[in-house]
Amino acid sequence: MSEFIEIRPHNINSKTIREIVQVLRKGGLAIIPTDSIYAIVGDLHHRGVMEKICKLLDKKPNKANLSILCKDLSNLSEYTSPISNPTYKVMNRVLPGPFTFILKANNNVPKIFRQNKKTIGIRVPDNAICQALIVELGNPLVCSSIHSEDEIQEYLTEPEEIFEVWQNKVEYIIDGEAGQNVGTTVLDASEDEIELVREGLGIDQL
Repeated sequence: MSEFIEIRPHNINSKTIREIVQVLRKGGLAIIPTDSIYAIVGDLHHRGVMEKICKLLDKKPNKANLSILCKDLSNLSEYTSPISNPTYKVMNRVLPGPFTFILKANNNVPKIFRQNKKTIGIRVPDNAICQALIVELGNPLVCSSIHSEDEIQEYLTEPEEIFEVWQNKVEYIIDGEAGQNVGTTVLDASEDEIELVREGLGIDQL
């Protein structure tokens, strides 16, 4: 049974964050709020976590659309090939925020993550709970969106509803208030020009 924990962005208990991170470091998974939709996350540096997420989603690694959640842009070079100044300027302007940037991955990124195109999705979420977990962990989280099986509603937005579906599949489910029902804006910056892949939250900032 998953542990269902209520955390509010304006009142984050550091002891609770530490307890969650201890489990993540051991390969555990959590479902957490971001600045867009709820996401399933794990420790990027723990062997087996990505396979675990892919298995839960019943998707092959090259179809799972995994991304990494970073605290800021300071450790981009640890996971990506060098990016152009124009791309960095755009990222610096809109992040933290509801954007996913697709960049070329370097060899520090596990092969399962690089997929066939050898790219990686980078996010810097504007969410205090998410940021607190990343800071305490000391490295990025690997994540994937929580989708709904409802044909009308694409994403699960209510924490209680998420708990009903996922309660026996992950170690923690964090109630951080209702999430959005719109994903991030996805921008492919793996080549010279930035290409809009999907319109989502934040599109009006571009």
